[in-house]
Amino acid sequence: MRYSRTELIYSNKLSCQEDVKDFKMEGFGAVTFPMKRMRLESVLDPSELQRSNIVFWCDKDFPDNIEISWDFYPLSDVGLAIMFFAAKGRNGESIFSPSLSKREGMYPQYHSSDINALHVSYFRRRAQRSYNVCNLRKSHGFNLVAQGADPIPSVNLAQGPYRIKIVKYGSIVEFYIANDENNLKLFSWKDDGESYGNILKDGKIGFRQMAPLIAEYENLQIHKIKAE
Repeated sequence: MRYSRTELIYSNKLSCQEDVKDFKMEGFGAVTFPMKRMRLESVLDPSELQRSNIVFWCDKDFPDNIEISWDFYPLSDVGLAIMFFAAKGRNGESIFSPSLSKREGMYPQYHSSDINALHVSYFRRRAQRSYNVCNLRKSHGFNLVAQGADPIPSVNLAQGPYRIKIVKYGSIVEFYIANDENNLKLFSWKDDGESYGNILKDGKIGFRQMAPLIAEYENLQIHKIKAE
C-alpha cells in the first residue's frame, strides 16, 4: 500500500535503563546497554528450551494505522527475533491484566492461550534450513498467514543497523527491512477478518527472543499513518 506518516506518537532511543524502566520482562532475561543501545539475552541455558525464551513488552498501548520501526543488531547466529504487535487479551483486556494467565516466555503462552496478537519472526537462525524466511503469524492460534525472504546475513557478515519496519493499517500488514543501501518489502498481507478471526486493531508491542540469540535494539519509533 502507499501511505504517508502523519504524526510521531512515540519515540524511544532504547539507550539506557531509564528508557525502559516501565517495560515488562516475561521470562528470565537480562537487559543491558553496553553500547548505549538495548541488549537482550536470556539468562538461562538454551537446553531449557521454551523456558529460556523471553518477551520484553513496551508499556504503552498503540492505536491501529501505524508504522512501527526500530534498529536491529544481531550479535549471535542462533535463535529467533520476533516482534509482537496489536496484542490484547482475547476479551479486549490489557495484556497486563491480572485476569490473564501468567506468561513466562514460553511460546504457547502467547499463541494459544488467552491473548490475541500479530507477530513477525524476522531473524530466524534456529535450525538448519535451506533458506531463511520471515514469518507473520496471527494468534489466537499458531496461524502462519504470510512469509517472505529474510535478507539479513550471518552475523560475521552483518553490518547493522538494520531498520525493521512494520506497517499495520486496518486489515493490512506489511513488513520491511532496510539499511543504507536497500529498503526491501518482504511481504504484504490483507486479513479477511474471517479465516483467522476478527481483524486485530490496537494493542501493545513486545520484543521476543528465543535463546540463545543475543541482539541489540535502538531508535524505536511509532508513527501514525494514512493511506494515499
